[in-house]
Amino acid sequence: MPLHAYPADCALIVIDVQNSFCPGGELAVKDGDAVVPLINQLMPAFQQVVLTQDWHPADHISFAGNHVSKTPFASITLPYGEQTLWPEHCVAGSHGADFHAGLNTDYAQLIIRKGHHRAVDSYSAFVEADGQTLTGLAAYLAARGIKRIWLVGLATDFCVAWSALDARKVRLETTVITDACRAIDLNGSLAAATAQMQAAGVHLQTLGELQSGA
Repeated sequence: MPLHAYPADCALIVIDVQNSFCPGGELAVKDGDAVVPLINQLMPAFQQVVLTQDWHPADHISFAGNHVSKTPFASITLPYGEQTLWPEHCVAGSHGADFHAGLNTDYAQLIIRKGHHRAVDSYSAFVEADGQTLTGLAAYLAARGIKRIWLVGLATDFCVAWSALDARKVRLETTVITDACRAIDLNGSLAAATAQMQAAGVHLQTLGELQSGA
């Protein structure tokens, strides 16, 4: 069943469908590339489509290699709180930072680049990890009268979940299309993120449920 066309107050937010997070990438999410055809199917149904793109300098503070004797997935404490250290990924201008070649980017009206401040990591499409540095997405959506958003992409338990939680803080009706996302699931992070999203009033649906109107 084809998707119906969504009205002008709706937007699709596509989170970080980039080579670094897809199979073969430096921080690959299992089956990350499987979301691409589903997202391509969704995009024509929305009048407003936004893509986000992780875009780090090579000396970014979240990279384990930039800390003496630290390994990926260890954590450190920064002024804004606990920070997981990651393998180097999505370095600005690199192949890893490029969108997956199969992703149809033609529908996007806006690309938000995040994580480009060296001293602050950034998961959410709305605000960086310090909780203060805004990306401008909330203002962009408000200026266009967007009241409802659907989130897809990588990874469910980090950038998708953080974006969904911040969307609720600015009173957007928010749905995560679960089968158009994939998770890292680091130390139970998927279950924790799912519980947080549900507690915040985020709707969790599959593409099939959207198609059926469930």
